[in-house]
Amino acid sequence: MVIRNVAVPVLDGVFMFELGVLCEVFGLDRPDEPLLPTFDFAVCGVEAGAPVRTASGFTMTADHDLERLASADLIALPAIRRDSPVPAALTHQLRAAVHRGAWVMSVCSGAFILGEAGLLDGRRCTTHWTYADELARRFPEADVDPDVLYVDDNRVLTSAGTAAGIDACLYLMRKEFGERVVTRLARRMVVPPQRDGGQQQYVETPLPPVQADTLADTLQWMSEHLSDDITIEMLASYAHMSARTFARRFRAETGTTPHHWLTGQRVLLAQRLLEEGERGIEEIAEVAGFGSAALLRHHFVKRVGTTPQGYRKTFYSRPA
Repeated sequence: MVIRNVAVPVLDGVFMFELGVLCEVFGLDRPDEPLLPTFDFAVCGVEAGAPVRTASGFTMTADHDLERLASADLIALPAIRRDSPVPAALTHQLRAAVHRGAWVMSVCSGAFILGEAGLLDGRRCTTHWTYADELARRFPEADVDPDVLYVDDNRVLTSAGTAAGIDACLYLMRKEFGERVVTRLARRMVVPPQRDGGQQQYVETPLPPVQADTLADTLQWMSEHLSDDITIEMLASYAHMSARTFARRFRAETGTTPHHWLTGQRVLLAQRLLEEGERGIEEIAEVAGFGSAALLRHHFVKRVGTTPQGYRKTFYSRPA
């Protein structure tokens, strides 16, 4: 089933940027671009012509009701407020679409609608990283991956926050129409055809909370000596404990091992250095305590989901 017919349901609390992404990709005809496909596109409300209150505070109306979804090859769900009620008619149409082999996709918090329809059960999925824990809690049968930009699990496509909806749309266009089409479309939209990494690189990673203050001085010392060659024996001596007792106490109070905690803080330092200045990768590796660019890259990719160079390209702001 090639996508030709696209329906976008809108509920009260819809977010306009995510709706705009879907309209830009699927609802805009470009007669000067014969390579790009055109779609039978419709925005659908619970009732045709009834006002829909957006998250931005104004109202809009849709020309079609939810019955229009029955003929869609793709039902695309923009983000909504997560406490917005989901009508049974919409969940019915979504389940029927999956049953007949159509695509369904969500952008950001639109995944909660798919969850209400039972379409995330047993499937890998994603949403904005700030909502991932809530999605997993509300729909425990879903396999929520908070680190990726989008997930396609058997024609149920979910994407992370806001601009990740563009990535998911371009992925779907690539899968349906090929690389030439998606490259041309991305050029018209002035976006990369495919972004590197996942949403790990956008997640704020605070210092892990400590449940007791026994090791507070040691943690502070570790944070101030990240560039040093720190061993478990050195830390145990600083804390006036045996190595075995220190390791046990450290896990009890931080929930992780000294090595894992230290690596995490070194990655955080490397992120700040990449964001704030033009030091070379080798120098950053030394200052952050990794010793070599190769070791920095290994741990950085594992923790952040992209390379140090890719992270710098995204987040470094050069002075005006």
